[in-house]
Amino acid sequence: MIDLRLLREDPDRVRASQRARGEDVGLVDALLSADERRRSSGVRFDELRSEQKSLGKLIPKAGPEEKAELLKKAEQLKSEVRAADTAQHEADEQARSLLLQLGNIVHEDVPVGGEEDFTVLETYGTIRDFGAEGFEPKDHLELGEALGAIDMERGAKVSGSRFYYLTGVGALLELALINAAISQATAAGFTPMITPALVRPAAMEGTGFLGQAAADVYHLEQDDAYLVGTSEVPLAAYHMDEILDADKLPLRYAGYSSCFRREAGTYGKDTRGIFRVHQFEKVEMFSYVAPEDAQAEHLRLLEWEKEWLLGLGLPFQVIDVASGDLGASASRKYDCEAWIPTQGKYRELTSASNCDSFQARRLSVRMRDGKQVKPLSTLNGTLCAVPRTIVAILENHQQADGSVWVPEVLRPYLGGRELLEAVAK
Repeated sequence: MIDLRLLREDPDRVRASQRARGEDVGLVDALLSADERRRSSGVRFDELRSEQKSLGKLIPKAGPEEKAELLKKAEQLKSEVRAADTAQHEADEQARSLLLQLGNIVHEDVPVGGEEDFTVLETYGTIRDFGAEGFEPKDHLELGEALGAIDMERGAKVSGSRFYYLTGVGALLELALINAAISQATAAGFTPMITPALVRPAAMEGTGFLGQAAADVYHLEQDDAYLVGTSEVPLAAYHMDEILDADKLPLRYAGYSSCFRREAGTYGKDTRGIFRVHQFEKVEMFSYVAPEDAQAEHLRLLEWEKEWLLGLGLPFQVIDVASGDLGASASRKYDCEAWIPTQGKYRELTSASNCDSFQARRLSVRMRDGKQVKPLSTLNGTLCAVPRTIVAILENHQQADGSVWVPEVLRPYLGGRELLEAVAK
């Protein structure tokens, strides 16, 4: 959540942020009003309690007639204190409810607009001219089936649409990607983590996934637990309700987990193959840093993502995501989009988000700097979302005979093989 002091001191900045996100600007004034009621009801409660305590000291010393009058007044005060306490509690609950609906404050340099209004910052690699090489590229599913790597038909039979099996070299390729990604992250100083796939509501709400993203989340009603769509959630909640020493920051974790997404609202989009699925594996980078270091850490996360994609030999572009496509928690987000030959366009493979103190405030994660205790900043960055990375590798590194070139960074985890080759039918 945002700092309430910022809302009180500069409401126009919060309104501008809501407007840039395409969210309800009226929420700002509703929250200002609720915050004023919360504060005034708190003052009223404190005044009545003080009067009640003073009266309590007078009663034992009073004469019979005065005492009866004071007791009558004490009973009336008791009722007023109870009512003021209820009003304070209700105002506080309303203010918190409204505060949780506000997205993070959008960074001033973020391009304003919707999904297609991003700014391209950098482009890497060379897009292959398959025509000049003398063959038409196959899509990842055709390649994957020929390699004995992907089985969509049985995935749908067993679990429904957008589920799949990775078989043979497909399963080995996933394990290679995970191991290579964890190896790079560990070398960069991240602590590897295997995180829970189920979390309590406080963890999901605290990271900002029960607002605009709630429709994409799987909820197990019987247990009141949520399946995570990213290990960002359990990594952000790892230090929930804790105070961390400033001299131990930054803390960096690389989380490996299964991820589950309902993909609500994507009917008809990316229905072929494994680009958009309900369950997948991912390695996620997560950082806890002092607020003044957040922007520099954001760029570091992006550099680690670029290092990963360059190691895989993929052509890609880096974009500054537009305000309306940020997600509630991020103040700024950079995506790395890999070229997908058969789609003829760049598609998102990784994201790096600066969440400032937004998640830390909601999760009550703070830092102690000398005698001062204050919220810290959290950031997250995808290192490897496995299915999409497999899509990009198969399509970009395919050969005319249907085999697929293996990037050198993955070969140690694939028994040294340089090519993935079609299996006999």
